[in-house]
Amino acid sequence: MYNKEDISRLGELKTLAKKPNAAFHSWNGAVFKEGALSVKLKELIAIASATVTGCPYCIEIHAGAAIQAAVTKEEAAEAIFVASALKAGSAFAHGANSLRAYDGAEGEALYEKAFFAKTSALQALAPEAFNTFIAFSTEAVAEGVLSVKEKEIIAVAIAHITGCPYCIELHVANAKAAGVTKEQLAETIFVASALNAGSAFAHSINVLNAWQ
Repeated sequence: MYNKEDISRLGELKTLAKKPNAAFHSWNGAVFKEGALSVKLKELIAIASATVTGCPYCIEIHAGAAIQAAVTKEEAAEAIFVASALKAGSAFAHGANSLRAYDGAEGEALYEKAFFAKTSALQALAPEAFNTFIAFSTEAVAEGVLSVKEKEIIAVAIAHITGCPYCIELHVANAKAAGVTKEQLAETIFVASALNAGSAFAHSINVLNAWQ
């Protein structure tokens, strides 16, 4: 259950687990400082990431921080569609393994680079769904209110949250081609990591509520 007012309960962790709590906040603060990426772009990544982790507390906190960082509603909307496309893309990409399993493929590996080519079979098996998915995925990362570079940075973050190796490989290559530096890539990974951790941290509220 989500109750906006319950966010204040996170303060209880300062006394319940003082040292880990302090270390978490120190790390989280460092992640969201201006650096190779702007605070604005980091908050866009955070909004997109929070929609994927499904944490309502993170959405609330980072939507507010994004507004403070001058993120527009149009920019937030485009970031959300990048996240949506990447979450769909994770399932699509792993369809390669489903098809291999269905065909009784030999071997224990679930991920090998060459397996991704198997997804092309989906076009013949479900042509309308395949073609409209490709159109959506392409449009989601196309130049818009946000640049291709910004969208590919967001895509890399979401690929790390979904844990899709095919998506990571594809969008890191796209990000590099769009001019993303290794320093920017590193900061992107830490924002994604912070949002993954933040989802668990924020949901401690539900543990505290249940403890009563």
